[in-house]
Amino acid sequence: MAQNIYDDPAFFSGYTQYPRQVIGLDGATEWPTVRAMLPPIEGKRVADLGCGFGWAARWMRAQGVASVHGFDLSERMIARARQDTDDPAIAYRIADLETLELPEAAFDLVYSSLAFHYVRDFRRLVRTIAAALTVGGDLVFSIEHPIHMAPAHPRWMTDEDGRPTWPVNGYSAEGERRVEWFVKDVLKHHRTMATTLNTLIEEGFALRRIEEFAPTADEVRAAPDLTEADMEKPLMLLIAAHRP
Repeated sequence: MAQNIYDDPAFFSGYTQYPRQVIGLDGATEWPTVRAMLPPIEGKRVADLGCGFGWAARWMRAQGVASVHGFDLSERMIARARQDTDDPAIAYRIADLETLELPEAAFDLVYSSLAFHYVRDFRRLVRTIAAALTVGGDLVFSIEHPIHMAPAHPRWMTDEDGRPTWPVNGYSAEGERRVEWFVKDVLKHHRTMATTLNTLIEEGFALRRIEEFAPTADEVRAAPDLTEADMEKPLMLLIAAHRP
């Protein structure tokens, strides 16, 4: 079972004040880039893995998708999503992505925002998604960038020229990373970019687009949770893949 940190009261209290959870998708700096990577979605059946408060599910319904099934491990997140959603075509279910089972060929699009780096067995998840997609279906997801996740002690340092520098030691050593984010010992799973992309290819996906998201100066000025140092490295890896 994945670590259910989002149901920790201290974590949840801090997380609900996070700008992207207060504002919604407009508070997610990467959202315009992710949105541009989505295929045409009108009439599609969507699975949202790690759906959180349901921001994406509600947005997709407003764009004309036929249905959204949201899955999240956190009871608190699902309860909030249900509270904020009044749409019979959106259904939410508590589910662990480590053991997730989906019906075969039931979805035209699988979407996920910043959830897959909590999953230890990424290959099993990708295989489950591939089977759940119709032929011609799409997978679009974001994860923390492997460069961002790699160090055992992630922190900004200053180089000889006074420039902020992010360590990438440990990049090739895949596996658990425990970090402090609202609380201590938040468990994530680091994989190299090669492992992530090759797993998708080996499980039958065709890569459609890859983005290494780092904010622009204008985006940093507009986002209270970002600093100028965040322009120095990619924060997220965004992937759009297709099931031929």
